[in-house]
Amino acid sequence: MMISLKDIGRWTDVSAVRTDVTMAEVEEMIKVVRECRCICASPMPWITKYVVDALADRPETVVTGVVGFPSGAVTTAIKTAEAKEHIRSGCRELDMVLNVSALRSGKWQYVFEDIRAVAEAAEGFPLKVILEVCYLTDDEICRAAETAVRAGAAFVKTGTGWGTAPTTAKHIRLIRRIVGASAKIKAAGGVRDLDTLLAMQEAGCDRFGIGVRSAKAIFSEAYRRAGVSLPACLTRP
Repeated sequence: MMISLKDIGRWTDVSAVRTDVTMAEVEEMIKVVRECRCICASPMPWITKYVVDALADRPETVVTGVVGFPSGAVTTAIKTAEAKEHIRSGCRELDMVLNVSALRSGKWQYVFEDIRAVAEAAEGFPLKVILEVCYLTDDEICRAAETAVRAGAAFVKTGTGWGTAPTTAKHIRLIRRIVGASAKIKAAGGVRDLDTLLAMQEAGCDRFGIGVRSAKAIFSEAYRRAGVSLPACLTRP
């Protein structure tokens, strides 16, 4: 199914998770999510409950709790505690960074059990497992995607946006070949313009994680192409 440009928010998770994000940007994320009818907001952990409360009147929008950001290298006990806290706070999806260090060390059973523990802590809500593809070989990406789905991931996500190189349509095609219809794919990291987003969607991507700094530009271009008036959040400085 092709993206409807006027409904592009229903494909998009808008995030404010970079180290230098300020409260002003968190407030801007909330406005963009509300006015563009986005499917999801992804804040930093310390401000997650605030965002849940701010969007409580928007049942069509979920808030994602981020787990193990940005390296995925915290212990499983910490990840499960984060997951449980986010669910208690009202999050209805989780984005978890798998343990890249363990993966690249060949500790595949550890990687599997780490993901499975967080999937169980999610209490049935969707878990998006972040591979951080910029650090992995194609073979590692394939095995990581398969491991994530087997451990309970609803989505395989390409990156945190903190990595050293962007996600590409090639990554989406590679992951889709492995997961088939068993999981959805979320692209994040490097989705900076509308044409890149559309190319990834054509390659098999289901959702897009976009920082609030890029989301405004992408939405503005999408609405212009669709002939739709821009909401206030996209017109003010």
